[in-house]
Amino acid sequence: MTQAPAPPRASRRRSDREIVALALPAFGALVAEPLFVMADSAIVGHLGTAQLAGLGVASVLLTTAVSVFVFLAYATTAAVARRVGAGDLRTAIRQGMDGIWLALLLGVAVTTVVLFSAPVIVDLFGASGTAAPHATAYLRISALGIPAMLIVLAATGILRGLQNTRTPLYVAVAGFVANAVLNAGLVYGAGLGIAGSAWGTVIAQCGMATAYLTVVVRGARRHGASLRPDATGIRACARAGVPLLVRTLSLRAILMIATAVAARLGDVDIAAHQIVLSLWNLLAFALDAIAIAGQAVIGRHLGANDAQGARDACRRMVQWGVGTGIGLGLLVLAARPLLLPLFTSDPAVREAALPVLVVVVVTQPVCGIVFVLDGVLMGAGDGRYLAWAMLLTLAVFAPAALLVPVLGGGLVALWAAMTLMMVVRMLTLWLRSRSGQWIVTGATR
Repeated sequence: MTQAPAPPRASRRRSDREIVALALPAFGALVAEPLFVMADSAIVGHLGTAQLAGLGVASVLLTTAVSVFVFLAYATTAAVARRVGAGDLRTAIRQGMDGIWLALLLGVAVTTVVLFSAPVIVDLFGASGTAAPHATAYLRISALGIPAMLIVLAATGILRGLQNTRTPLYVAVAGFVANAVLNAGLVYGAGLGIAGSAWGTVIAQCGMATAYLTVVVRGARRHGASLRPDATGIRACARAGVPLLVRTLSLRAILMIATAVAARLGDVDIAAHQIVLSLWNLLAFALDAIAIAGQAVIGRHLGANDAQGARDACRRMVQWGVGTGIGLGLLVLAARPLLLPLFTSDPAVREAALPVLVVVVVTQPVCGIVFVLDGVLMGAGDGRYLAWAMLLTLAVFAPAALLVPVLGGGLVALWAAMTLMMVVRMLTLWLRSRSGQWIVTGATR
């Protein structure tokens, strides 16, 4: 970021209140999402090992198919927030509707592919002969909910851009409760087995999409925004999302490479890696909540032609990211004797995970900077730079990680490569923020 005088204390307090008001509900909504899979696993697990194994394969495939389109939320947030800053709520909601129509089109396309290729995909992921039928059944049914899931992403982006993170929290919590109740009733009450779990998820996701659409449609009617599909707007939304799609795919590749390398190190190491990665992802939710606040706040400042406000907000959110990272690291360090026994009773796995957990603790302040600046640049609509920066990060990480087993390194060495990955991300994002080239004001970038 370019140097500027620090904002006065009263301004910082206002900024802090805004960050907290946006970030806390966002964190709750983010945490609610993985609880869907946890609830499904808890309910299906009592059906048998084959059913649980099938759910494990299918849920990973389903989550991947949806998460690669997370740009529907990110790009929509930035576009809507700019229009909000410019005081044009009508066009803000209209642009958000373009994102929802794009989500519907993508959802129908992905659902069609999954329905016809589910057995092949399940087989490619190495499901056993006993688990494969259950995985295929779950995947085919749950694929019917993919359009709703993508609509939820786009609608969440609209509300975040409108500086509203409370409604997504309420909808996420209601969706989780409905999912759990429906799963229990359909799996056991109706005797549908794993198919009941899939139908419960589809119904819950459709209910969430309906709730979001109700809120968005009301807002559109209030401000006179058209609800009809606009080909030009949909294409523009898709173009804005392509760089963020590249960024997301690069990040997914990094995580897949790390897991593949850990698997080559042995059963104990891959088990420890999965434990640490699960905790790392949980910590990421807290940091990502600040990043979401950053997307909304930065987009609004830039849309209002308030370049200095964007700089000040960026600076303050970086401070929040560092402080939150330090706090989370200290929390994990203090709780580590209690955390590991929650995941495993194997002393060898605990011993392997403990030093890696220390590495994660030390790097949390770096993660805080990365997540916040990632959100700032997304809010600024700087997707092209984010895509190139992530590709560079992948190019640095991949050889470092793949050399770990070749050179006889262990799990700590692999997570040292993960730390290198985060440092590279931090440097690329920090250099961009310092340059000020991300600061492009106006209702559109």
